[in-house]
Amino acid sequence: MRRRVSHSRRAATAALALLLACTAVAHQAREAVTRVLFNNRTGNIEVMHRFLVHDAEHAVRDIVGADADILGSEETRDQFAAYVSARFRMRDQDDNRLELTPVGHEVEGQFLWVYAETPIPENLKALAMSHTALHDIWPDQVNLVTIERDGESRSALFGGGTPSLRIDFESSP
Repeated sequence: MRRRVSHSRRAATAALALLLACTAVAHQAREAVTRVLFNNRTGNIEVMHRFLVHDAEHAVRDIVGADADILGSEETRDQFAAYVSARFRMRDQDDNRLELTPVGHEVEGQFLWVYAETPIPENLKALAMSHTALHDIWPDQVNLVTIERDGESRSALFGGGTPSLRIDFESSP
């Protein structure tokens, strides 16, 4: 099932504020933030997933096994990055899959970052995405995706019941 995403900046700002408020209060909600950046200088779409290390540590034990260690093991971080990559998909307006190439990952403070990229397709008019990372572990997991292209920013919010969303670039935000 596809739904169209509202292009309201107010809605995106409100969603981000809600996620940040949930994180600040007491880590009760599970959330991740992904930035999709159209980098015209490099000709690539750059994808940057940000997870709380705390969430990644708990999740990776279900994904990999009880001995998994995000902070102490490069292999565990590789496995978590592969898990995330398998659960984030992008397609163009004609339903052609955009193949993402993993770029790496890093721990920065309380966050684990997972990076990927793909060339910007010519005549890209829409981007359909699915982001189900950690939904199989926590049904209340929320993944916020912000798409930045040509100075405009649009957001999509993926909850457990939102398998796919579409951003149309030709309509005004």
